[in-house]
Amino acid sequence: MLLTLLLFGTFGLLTSTVFAAMVAAGAWHHLRGRRDSEPVSQGVGCQASSFTPPVSLLKPLHGAEPGLAEHLATFFEQDYPEFELLFCACAERDAGLETARKLAQRYPQVKARFLWTDGQPAYINAKVASLETMTREAAHDLLIISDSDVRVTPDYLRAVAAPFADPTVGAVTCLYRGVAAQGGLWARLEAVGMSVAMTAGVLVANLLEGMQFALGPTMAVRRGCVERMGGMGSMGDYCSDDYILGNQVYLGGSRVVLSRHTIDHIVLNASFLDSLRHQARWMKSTRFSRPKGHFGTALTFSMPFALLAMGAALGMRRPLLGWGLLAVGVLTRWTIAWAAGRAVVNDRSLLDLVVLYPVRDLMGFGFWAASYVSSRILWRGRWYDLLAGGRMRAADEG
Repeated sequence: MLLTLLLFGTFGLLTSTVFAAMVAAGAWHHLRGRRDSEPVSQGVGCQASSFTPPVSLLKPLHGAEPGLAEHLATFFEQDYPEFELLFCACAERDAGLETARKLAQRYPQVKARFLWTDGQPAYINAKVASLETMTREAAHDLLIISDSDVRVTPDYLRAVAAPFADPTVGAVTCLYRGVAAQGGLWARLEAVGMSVAMTAGVLVANLLEGMQFALGPTMAVRRGCVERMGGMGSMGDYCSDDYILGNQVYLGGSRVVLSRHTIDHIVLNASFLDSLRHQARWMKSTRFSRPKGHFGTALTFSMPFALLAMGAALGMRRPLLGWGLLAVGVLTRWTIAWAAGRAVVNDRSLLDLVVLYPVRDLMGFGFWAASYVSSRILWRGRWYDLLAGGRMRAADEG
């Protein structure tokens, strides 16, 4: 029995080590592309650096959030020749919309509009209802969608718009680093998961097959691509609208580009329970949106296999082997933390990358296993059931 557990744990360590090597290769591939683009972006005749088409920046809002005004302000402060900001919520007097209105008074030079869906959203995903409303009112054909819990630098719009100089590009998305703005252990664990685990998965996907999806914190898309997929409303029944948007653009024959630009994704869940629910919801939505890839994710974790192998080795009275296998597991996590978290998204929380990421890896396996226990999620105070393909249904309708 112990030998079987040892072999199983060692096999898991082998697969997770292979994954770590793939993350390192994916990071190198991404960074090489960034370096290759730098001389071009600095060239006098460069189309990409001078390509600054007018853009409509869409910001769906839902109530007040910690630091919302500071985060939204970074979008008003963009170094970009022509852009407009559209904000939308479910109700005219939504607290988040009120924050945006007050903030706009400090930036009269920026064109900003404030919209609402007026009551019960037309779709189960209220964000999609807001996106549909803003898209209809947007003045420009290049749409950049960004979540409310995002913070950016003044060159954000230039970086995201530049790849659209290539007419084959239909969508652009950005990697992000997690920022535990309020501090706390649980927020920091979630943040390091964003910086490392999320980035690692995206880097490997981009390396192996190119981008076939988008990431919610930034989704830039041509209006024509949205129209070809049937409009924003076609995503109204889905939980992972970011995956659907990017995947539909890809299936429609246009390229989805992973930008070289990195943004800050603010962790709003400071308590253990809120953080747990948020990460469990994300893992469950991934299970239903990408079932095959999600199932294989189990072999990318190392800490559960390392602990299993160590326990079996200690039970067999092979302490050096046991501790050595544990060390292999930790080293693979440090490799991923350095490649994805430090080298690619420039997360400066070195202590979190070294100490907390192995812990988050173990937690990640727990979230993965739990995703198969139930299909029910809690989102914005309501319970929903996830259906095949990632669709949602209100739990009280089941």
